[in-house]
Amino acid sequence: MTHSKELPPLTSPFFPNLFIKNQFFTKPRFPPHSTNLSDQVALVTGSNTGLGLECARQLLSYKLSRLIIAVRSSAKGEIAASNLRKQYPKSIIEVWVLDMSSYDSVRAFAARLDKELPRLDVAILNAGMGRSAFSTSPDTGHEENLQVNYLSTMLLSILILPILKKKSPVGLPGRLTIVTSMLSITAKFANKSEVPLLPAFDRADLFDPYDIYQTSKFLGQLFIWKLTDMVSADDVVVNLVEPGFIKGTELQRDISGITRIILNLFKTISARSVKVGASTYIDAAIVKGKESHGCVLTNWDIAPYAPFQYTAEGKIIMNRLWEETLKEFNFIDTNSILGFLKTA
Repeated sequence: MTHSKELPPLTSPFFPNLFIKNQFFTKPRFPPHSTNLSDQVALVTGSNTGLGLECARQLLSYKLSRLIIAVRSSAKGEIAASNLRKQYPKSIIEVWVLDMSSYDSVRAFAARLDKELPRLDVAILNAGMGRSAFSTSPDTGHEENLQVNYLSTMLLSILILPILKKKSPVGLPGRLTIVTSMLSITAKFANKSEVPLLPAFDRADLFDPYDIYQTSKFLGQLFIWKLTDMVSADDVVVNLVEPGFIKGTELQRDISGITRIILNLFKTISARSVKVGASTYIDAAIVKGKESHGCVLTNWDIAPYAPFQYTAEGKIIMNRLWEETLKEFNFIDTNSILGFLKTA
């Protein structure tokens, strides 16, 4: 099976060509009925509602032994967990606090995983934000979409990789699946030439409410391209998954007025259900094997990265983003972590 990095970049326009193909002419694929996750431990971030909650439910339906619901609000997490416990009383379902707008919360969460879990098989990083108004995180000062969708997600990925490597059974690599967006193909990434790059996202005058979500997700693809080169698929299989256009989530909850009405109508006509969308998560994290390491999964198949990543300019920007991001994370010992991941 051809790797994402080796596939030719897409040339068809996203709208309407690829969108129509994805939403109307792709048949969902669910895991085999024989799938059995007994004895396994998984965590799903942002799992008190929408795709994350449905993903948690589907994992439990395959006899998952222990589930960590990682959410910002413990109260909302407990409501979701309570309902899941009624459906799956044989599974251990816990709510752990994780605020993706805070580096301290991300670090505390990862430290707790390392300290308290004797085993961890699967991590699905689903938590995301689609805020159309400019605002910054009070903890970091970064624009919030950038903070949640990119910076904190990449930090958590780095911190969780050695835990998955250490705590997955011998001969069974851990699984890290990071949720991205098919809209990344359309990202304008207008500030890509700014030097330095990351601070440009924190400027209100450069903020584009119609592009920030897809660009913040696209940044994750640029970073994971390089990060997965440092991780063996024998230790942890890392991939990115695009669930498609989904209804029944709270991603665009801050949109109001006529825009919200139009969006809801568009969802009614063309969006996938959360059940179908979450099945892409399960496929990426459970069904796909080592062949998916470092790949983007779209429509349950390995797909190419966004076209920009294959260009000479894209490679330059990718390297600059990598260096700036590691510098941003200077409060952790990234060299030791990445060195451990490289060690056979």
